[in-house]
Amino acid sequence: MLQLYMRGRRAFALLLFLIWSASATLLAGAAAAQTFPETFESGSKGGYATGSVELGSGTWTLDDALIGSTDSDKKEGEKSARIRNTGKLTMNTFLEGGAGTVTVRHAIYGNDAGSGWELWAMANNSACGCEKWTKVGATVISSSSTLETATFTVNTTAPVRFELRKVSGGTARINIDDFAVSGYDPTVPQHPDNDHLALGNPSNAVTDVNSPNNYLMRKPQYALSYSRERATPNWVSWHLDAGDRGSASRQDDFREDPTLPAGWYRVNENSYRGSGFDRGHNTPSADRTATVADNSATFLMTNMIPQAPQNNQQTWNNFEQYTRSFINSGYEVYLIMGNYGVGGTGSNGGTTSTIDQGRVTVPNRVWKVAVILPVGDNDVSRISAETRIIAIDTPNSNSINSGWGAYRVSVDEIEEATGLDLLSNLPESVQAVVEAKVDNGPTN
Repeated sequence: MLQLYMRGRRAFALLLFLIWSASATLLAGAAAAQTFPETFESGSKGGYATGSVELGSGTWTLDDALIGSTDSDKKEGEKSARIRNTGKLTMNTFLEGGAGTVTVRHAIYGNDAGSGWELWAMANNSACGCEKWTKVGATVISSSSTLETATFTVNTTAPVRFELRKVSGGTARINIDDFAVSGYDPTVPQHPDNDHLALGNPSNAVTDVNSPNNYLMRKPQYALSYSRERATPNWVSWHLDAGDRGSASRQDDFREDPTLPAGWYRVNENSYRGSGFDRGHNTPSADRTATVADNSATFLMTNMIPQAPQNNQQTWNNFEQYTRSFINSGYEVYLIMGNYGVGGTGSNGGTTSTIDQGRVTVPNRVWKVAVILPVGDNDVSRISAETRIIAIDTPNSNSINSGWGAYRVSVDEIEEATGLDLLSNLPESVQAVVEAKVDNGPTN
C-alpha cells in the first residue's frame, strides 16, 4: 500500500510539473508574440463601454473607445481604434526592454471636429514601488481627415507601458492606428532638446487631481505647476529661441483655463479687476509670437499671478526684453519663473494677501532663472560651470527698483526660499557650481 501511495504521489507531482511547464511555455509564447506596430487589426470591440481587448502587442483596456471598421474610420487596413470624449487606450503589458521612440498615426473620425490627445508612459520601477503616469511630449491636435504621424521620444531602459488620452474636443472622435515602439537608443539625449522641462521638474509636479497644489499642466507653449489653493502657478517653465518669435500680434484674450480639472475654481479675466495688481504673465506674451495660437495661450489665467504694476511693467519687462535679446544673436534660453510667500503691495497701497474674494493669493516674492546657451543640440549636456545663468528674486511691490540687476541672487538661494529643486536634470557636479553663483554679467 505504501509503495502504491508513493507512486501515486510521484505521478501527481509529475502531472503538476507538466501542467506548469505547459503554462510557462504558453506564457513565454504569448510574450514572444508581442508585436509592433499595433495595428488594431487582430482585436474586436464594438462598443464604447470600458473593456479589455487582446491585441498583437498584448492586452489593452479601451475606455470610451472601441475598435472601428466603418468607412468613416481612418485606418491603414481594416480597423483602427476610435476614441471619444475623454477616452483612453491603455496598454496593460510592460515592454521589458524599455522604449526609444513611439510613433502614432492619427486622424479625425469622419467629418468630426479636431481634438487633442496625449501620450503617457508608466515605468515599472519595482525598486521603489513607485509606479506613476508621466506625460510624454506635447499635446497633439488631430485635425486632418487623413492619417498623420506623431512622434514621441521616450528613451528609457526601464520596463514601460503606455496610455493614449483624449483630452479635448468633447464628443468629437479621433482614430488611432499603427502604434509603433522602437528600442532604446543610447545616442538619443535623455532630456529632449527644447522641451519645456528639459532642465527638470522643479517640484516633481504630477497631473493628478490628488495633487491639487502641485498639479502639472503641459502645454505646447510652456509647462507649469498649478496650486488650486493659491489659484496661481507655483512655477512656469519654458524654452525660448528664434522660432518662438514671429509676426503674431498680442491677443489680450485673458480667460479662464478650460483644462483645469472639473470642479476647480477657474480664475477669469475679471478676477484681478480693481485689485491694484496686474495680470502678470509668467511666460510673456512677447516670447510667443510665432502664431496667434501660441500668443493666445499665454493669456490663460493659469499663466498669471497678481503682480504689482511697477514690478510687472518695468522691472520684469526690462528683464524679459533682456533675455529675448539673446535669441537674435545665436542663443537659446531656458526660463523658469515662480513666486512664493503671501502679501504684496499693489497700486492701491498697503499689503494685500488675497484678491477675488479671497480666492487668489497675492505672492510676496517673484523670481526667475534664465539659462543662456548658444544654439545647438544636446542642450543638457552642454551646460557647464561656464554657462551664464541669471537668477533674480524681487519683492512684489510697487516701489521696486526698475533695474532688475539689483535683485540678482543664486539659484541656491531661490531653492532655499521655495523648497524647489531647480535644474535637477543637470549632473550634480555641474549643479553644485552653477547654482551657487550670483551672476555679475551685463544687464543691457
